Parts: sequence; structure tokens; C-alpha cells
Amino acid sequence: MTCSIGFFRDVPIALLFVTVGLGFLAGRLRAGPIQLGGVCGTLIAALLLGQTGCNVGGDTKDVAFALFIFAMGYAGGPQFFANLNRSSLRYIALPLIEAILVLVIVLVATRLLHLDAGTAAGLAAGAATESAVVGTAAEALRHLNLSDADQLRLQSNIATAYTLTYLIGLISIVFFTSALAPVLLGIDLRKAARELEEELDVMPAAEQVDQPVMPRLVGRAHLVREAAGKTIAEVEQALGGRSAISKLLRDNTAVSLDPAEALRAGDIVVLLAVRDYAVRGTSLIGPEMQLTEEQSQADDLRLSTRTVVVGRKGINGRTLRQISQRPSAKAAHGVFVQSIVRSGHALPVGPSTVLQYGDLITLVGPDARVAAAASRVGNELPTSQGTDLVFLCVGILAGLAIGALGARIGGIPISLGSGGGALVSGLVCGWLNARRPSVGHLPGAAVQLLKDLGLAVFVACVGLSAGPQAIALIREHGVALPLIGLLVSLGPASLSLWVGHKLLKIPGPLLVGAIAGQHVSTPAISAIMASSGSAVPLLGYTVTYAVANVLLPVLGPIIVVLAHQLGG
Repeated sequence: MTCSIGFFRDVPIALLFVTVGLGFLAGRLRAGPIQLGGVCGTLIAALLLGQTGCNVGGDTKDVAFALFIFAMGYAGGPQFFANLNRSSLRYIALPLIEAILVLVIVLVATRLLHLDAGTAAGLAAGAATESAVVGTAAEALRHLNLSDADQLRLQSNIATAYTLTYLIGLISIVFFTSALAPVLLGIDLRKAARELEEELDVMPAAEQVDQPVMPRLVGRAHLVREAAGKTIAEVEQALGGRSAISKLLRDNTAVSLDPAEALRAGDIVVLLAVRDYAVRGTSLIGPEMQLTEEQSQADDLRLSTRTVVVGRKGINGRTLRQISQRPSAKAAHGVFVQSIVRSGHALPVGPSTVLQYGDLITLVGPDARVAAAASRVGNELPTSQGTDLVFLCVGILAGLAIGALGARIGGIPISLGSGGGALVSGLVCGWLNARRPSVGHLPGAAVQLLKDLGLAVFVACVGLSAGPQAIALIREHGVALPLIGLLVSLGPASLSLWVGHKLLKIPGPLLVGAIAGQHVSTPAISAIMASSGSAVPLLGYTVTYAVANVLLPVLGPIIVVLAHQLGG
């Protein structure tokens, strides 16, 4: 089919930017927590513009996908490897259920409805809302020894089936996790989340919002009166768990901060505490006072803030409580955890919060102690915005080399392909950077751009080439695919809900978050957090998300090969 628009025929690359721009504009459409998203919007725009017969040739699609899949692995590598431990086993079971059941349902539908390999893969990608499957499946078609025309037809069917089932998968998983699952569990999600916050001793969501005028952590000096005769440990306990005496001055001389040290009338203590706890200092210790110049040299109330990438082996998989109980933690007395960010999400902070490789943890306290604590946790987050392009190129080349390796099992060709190889390489490179931030630094914004633009360009190319053939698939399976998509979306979620509740005994708020994670659904976790009024569900979400983000893309080649065998 000849391109009917002269400008796009003369300048094909212009069509690519028009498609991506229109797609992301349409992707901004939102209804509550439901948003079309840039990738789905781009694919719809590409299928529509593809009806003109215009497309983008060359290797643009392959380059874009290699950048995307490597960046996805790089971003998820630290959490993926950090979750491969005994404590995460019960959560890892959920994305395994997701992957296995999606595979089984899709293959059964393939057999019953006589779906081709492309349609089967697109069904899985859309219903499971995992756009990466579009790329891994399309790349796997090359290994089936098909003609160019058949490859193009199956790629078209991947794009069309994805588009027909994506919204069904998105809406159903958001409704299931935020509204239906709590009812099935017999819980009030908001009340259960509050109770879990108290059990885990994490700060409620409302208290975690940074106040631009009033910082959460403050330093104050008090003259000891009411606290005379009490030990440092007793005073800190009375103030609350988020308070610490960082300096004790007696006759203008610093005294050792032994928890058993008894305070005397006339002593001066420097208190570091979350603001809500710091206001108790006057009634529990004594009047607030200003330090003299001589006293302030003994202790500086000015606080230092450092953001550190968790990279020490002894820190990974440990709770904040376990870390604080180590003998070496005495040197960091008075240092507070301001925030913990994992995979772009701010986790609730409390003694039971577990740290993992790649977490960004913000420490606040006296400068010398913050520096000491930071060195024990990992490495300070690099401030450079430069991208290590040598590392990026070497990583992608290594992935392509891995993907070129293959074997035959039972006559079936087995290979990771360039997409699978780049994903594996990205995982390893991301983990390496988390352990050694000075090696292979890719700023977060650069990684996000590679993911967003890489996948958008790839699906635009696939959709444009698929456009002329999309109508045929819609006529053949237009009604059946959304219905099967609903089963692909809710089947694994329902089974995970039963297994997680009955067998794994996962608390309700964590379980619904984990189910959103196994579905790799950011809108779902957003809806859950809005319904619960808490960030606690994130503790379940981040574990399953990290694992599912690797498992689900691997389904693409598996479905293509098995569906092709069934069709053969």
C-alpha cells in the first residue's frame, strides 16, 4: 500500500514524531486513576495513521527497542536481585502465579479460538498491561523462519490485539485491587492500613508529606529541669521513637552519650526530633534556649542532608531497626531517615522498613554523623547529570551478544533474542551501578527518557506497519479478544488473592499492593493508595513489581514459540 500523504512519503521520519506526539497527547486522557498512557495512545495513533499506507522503514524500530529494554533492565536490576532472597519468597510466588496463569489462559484461548502467535502475544501484553511484551514478542517472530509478509502480518496482530485488550486489563485490575479485593477479604482497606501502620510503626501518609515552610526534622537546645535525674534513654523514650539527644553539655563540656547517663539540673541537651515530637521537649526536659557562641562550637544545630544509594551487602535486606541495633550505629546516633525511594516510589518510613540495593535513602542530622552513617549504608548519589555513553553502548552490545546465543530443545529453537539479551545485560548493569554508583552512571531522567521514547518509537513503527491489516483482525476476533483479556487480567489476580490470603498469610493492604505489582500497574497502586489513605501497600507492590517487570517480558518469546507450535 502506497503512502497517500506526500510529506510523509518524502520525510518518513516526520511521521514518527507526529505519531508519538499525538499518542502521548491522547495518553493524557484520564478518568479518576484510569489513564490511557502514552504507549497505548501511540499505538492507537499509529494504527489510525497507518491506514494511510505510510510507515517508517529501516532499523529505527530495532534501535529504539534495544534502548528501551536495556533501560528497563537497568532501572529494575537492583530491586530484582535484592528480592531474590528468603524473606521475599512469599511475595515472589505472586508474579510467578501471574506469569504461569497468563501463559496457560492465552495458550488455551489460542487452541480454542485458533489464534495465531501474534494475536496470542498481543492478548497477553494488553490484558496484563505489560507493554514490553509487544517488543519481546515481535522480536521473537524473527526466529520462526517466516516469510517477510507473514512476519509483518503477525506483528500487525500483536499491535492490534494489544490495543483491543489494554484498556480492559487496565480498568479491571484497578477496580479489582482498589475496590473488589478488599470486599472479598472482608476488610475496610483504610482501617486495615492504619492498623498496619501502627503495627509496623511507620509514619502515617499524612505525616510524610514534606512541609515547605516547616521541615520535618528540627534541632533544639533545652536547659534540663523537668528531666533531671532521668537517663538519656528514658528521655528519648518519653519523647517518642523519632527523637534523639545528639549532644549533652555539662558546664559547657561535652559528655558521653551513654544511654544510661543521668541528666542533671542545669545540663544543656541538644535534641533532634521530628517536629511533632520536638514540641514535647519543653514539657519533658525543660525550657528551650539559645546556645552561646562557645556552646554552639561544641555542637552545631544546623542539619546536613545527604541522599545515599544503598549498596552495602550488610544493609541489603535488613530493617531499619536491625541496622540501628548494631554496635557501629552508635556513631550515627542522632541521624534520621528522612525518606526512602524505591523504583520512583516513596516508601513509608519506620523501624520495620526493609532496605534494598538501589534504594535512595535521604539521611538528615549533624554533618559529621550523617557522613559516617552514609558511608556505612552505601555511596552518595552522584550529582552529575552526564550519561556514561561508553557504559551504555558496552552494556547493549553485551546484551545483543547474549541474545545471539541459542540452542534447540525438542526441535524448538530456544534463544533469548536481542531483546532478552539486552534485558539481562540491563539487569546486571543496573545492579552493578547500585553497588558502585561511580561505575556506569545513567541519571534517572536519562533512563526514563530511554524507556519512554524507546518504547514509544518502537510501538509507533509496529503500529504504522500494522495499520492496513488491523481491520481484518478486528473483524475476526474483535468481540472475543476483550472477553479473553478480562480473564487474563482477573484470573491471576483472583488466584493470587486467594493464595496470598489463605496460604501465604499476607496482610490485606500489602496483598492488594502486591497484586498491583504482579500486574505491573502503576494506576492500580495509585488507586489503592488513594482508597487506603496510606503508603503501606507500596511495601508489597515494590517486591512483586520488580520481579514481574522481568518475568512478564520473557513471556513474549515463550508465547510466540508455543502458540506457533499449536497453530502448526
